[in-house]
Amino acid sequence: MADALRAAGGARPGTDMGGLNRARFLVDGEQVVVGEPAPPPGPGGLSGVGGVGAASGTGSAGAAGAGAAGPIGLNTATAEQLDQLPGVGPVLAQHIIDYRTEHGGFRSVEELREVNGIGDRRYADLQDLVRP
Repeated sequence: MADALRAAGGARPGTDMGGLNRARFLVDGEQVVVGEPAPPPGPGGLSGVGGVGAASGTGSAGAAGAGAAGPIGLNTATAEQLDQLPGVGPVLAQHIIDYRTEHGGFRSVEELREVNGIGDRRYADLQDLVRP
């Protein structure tokens, strides 16, 4: 995260960096919004990940992210956010987090099929609600 911020030219003066884990590893193509308020909940009470604006490797720190209220990021979502997805409870949410930790994150939504407890039917329900 710290390298991505540096490559993006740093955060704008006055940007709240309190909730940002600068030691966290990013996955290529992942976008992290820095200093923006958390997005409002989307349909069904789902909320995207927010609060943190640099794209991994490119972009501008402090800029607004794309699709703030869109799909939940598999690489950044908390267990509580994953638990809100249909068919995902606390145990499966932890399996998703464990998978991303063990494999360095999700590079595609299709990798979700490799998570213990996600079969074809559950994957079909989730594929449009999540992003890497």
